[in-house]
Amino acid sequence: MTSDRITLACALTGSGPKLVRAGTWVSHLECELREPDTWSTLEALGRHHTLVRYDPRGCGLSTRQVPPFDFETLLADFETVMDALAPEPAALLGVSCGAPLAIAYAARHPDRVTALVLVNGFARAYFSAPSTPPHLLEEAKLLLATARQGWAQERSPFRQIFLAQLMGAAAADPVARHLVSERMRLSMTPDIAERHLRCNYAIDVKAECALVQCPTLVFHARDDQMVTLDQSRKLVAWIPGARLILLDSDSHILPARQEAGRMFIGQTLEFLGGGRPDRPRLSRRQTQILGLVAQGMTDKQVARELALSPRTVEMHVALALRALSCANRAEAVHRAGREGLLDDA
Repeated sequence: MTSDRITLACALTGSGPKLVRAGTWVSHLECELREPDTWSTLEALGRHHTLVRYDPRGCGLSTRQVPPFDFETLLADFETVMDALAPEPAALLGVSCGAPLAIAYAARHPDRVTALVLVNGFARAYFSAPSTPPHLLEEAKLLLATARQGWAQERSPFRQIFLAQLMGAAAADPVARHLVSERMRLSMTPDIAERHLRCNYAIDVKAECALVQCPTLVFHARDDQMVTLDQSRKLVAWIPGARLILLDSDSHILPARQEAGRMFIGQTLEFLGGGRPDRPRLSRRQTQILGLVAQGMTDKQVARELALSPRTVEMHVALALRALSCANRAEAVHRAGREGLLDDA
């Protein structure tokens, strides 16, 4: 339950290290299990990780009647989920509008995040970008104007356009289209849909991108019609060390049983160490500090070098020791070196 007494519905799938999916709109935990592509993705990730999912406020199985909210409210909800279900450092999965939530959380809580996986995401939107083309601004305003009227109507032009952009060519499959359409209808009321859409259009986490310290892998469907590839190219430019993988798809929701979906799952598991469950992961700051410790520096020297407090250095070293399952610094430096974790330190 959040500080303003909103109940957030959560679900855990699979087993292993935690992988927490940041909240996305059009979310309904039960509907996802009925969609073959979505279930295939959850099942594949769950073979190596405990996937934590939740419905954002106003959506799915969470409290439906909610007061006005903005991005900071949704971020505070994400923090509530992390505190309750992932108190130890964990990897984050940010899909679509979940990507800026994951980025902002990683920037503000670097010691709590081991890795970021972002899919079809963005840092700035229509109303927050300084140079959004006029025709795109008009498109955004039109969608907002029609969302409330068309959200719940099966045959509304808004619903048809929205599903076509969301699914791409996959919308031609009547069964898949019906299932996603049902999730759209059941996920939220027209009023909440408009409020989430307005919130999404105002997101701006460009400044937070530069503060991300953990390894980051960015995926984007090459012909995504809802969030353009240019958005992920910007993420890679703004997040230090981020890597981009292009997927041959035009769907904003990845078809898990097609090649793009299989590539996403395979690359994600490899990135998160799914193929080697014994391989530890360190945050960028932990790697940086352990690299200086390997050079023989004391905590005070490391603190001066990185403009940190000695207490912060001690905390990072302790987290590194825990991640490496080592009893002391010498053992940690040896194992990190053996695993190749200090190569970029």
